[in-house]
Amino acid sequence: MEWFEAIILGLVQGLTEFLPVSSSGHLAIGKALLGVEPSGDLIFEVTVHAATVLATMVVFRKEIWKLLCGLFKFKYNDETDYIAKLVVSMIPVFVVGMFFKDKVEAAFGSLAVVGVCLLVTAVLLAFSDWMAPRVAAAVKASRNGVNFWQAFVIGIGQALAVLPGLSRSGTTISTGLLCGVKRENMAQFSFLMVLVPILGETFLDLVGGGMSSSSIGAMPLLLGFLAAFFSGLFACRVMIALVRKAQLKWFGLYCALAGVLVLLFLA
Repeated sequence: MEWFEAIILGLVQGLTEFLPVSSSGHLAIGKALLGVEPSGDLIFEVTVHAATVLATMVVFRKEIWKLLCGLFKFKYNDETDYIAKLVVSMIPVFVVGMFFKDKVEAAFGSLAVVGVCLLVTAVLLAFSDWMAPRVAAAVKASRNGVNFWQAFVIGIGQALAVLPGLSRSGTTISTGLLCGVKRENMAQFSFLMVLVPILGETFLDLVGGGMSSSSIGAMPLLLGFLAAFFSGLFACRVMIALVRKAQLKWFGLYCALAGVLVLLFLA
């Protein structure tokens, strides 16, 4: 991977991570268009995802600090309740990471998978946009806007979204809406629930030697990280407000068009 390709792909990651359009799918499409050969591992993907997670932490620093302060009061308050639900949401993706990592990595080599998953994302976004008002009216409000079973179901959505083309934010937000969580509550929950899994994966790659054994050099990884971080800072601030207000069906339409184009011309 050349340095300019790493910067372009880092920008793609940063700008698409916070929209329900699948950053991993766009990374795969970007690699195909640039002619970047598959590296045989997901080190670059993990690195740029870690960069956007760091950008999320910067943008949500006040909320994260409030949660930590509440946690260390050592009593069951709103902050402890919220963190507990975040932990519950991480269980499904932990199971996938522990037992199905090899199968997930194999899926990243197939643009056909990307195309199909983009179409699935499109259907999910459009359906949840249509159903959300009906479901929300029938579901009783919960503490912090989400209850434990909703957190677990949203976590299942995040676990399924490890497939390239299946948008993580789109899947988690849509799943939450279909469970009756209000959109203004889902935006923050969706972006915070990914922090620990991605940072944990990055840490394991560092201590396990995954970074040093990767065929991608240190400079492309660094440039990709920086590009994803700074573009992610911009995108996170701008796009979260957009996701909270915009109708998901328009993102679904984009994913449908992208999926069809991938299947017709790249797969």
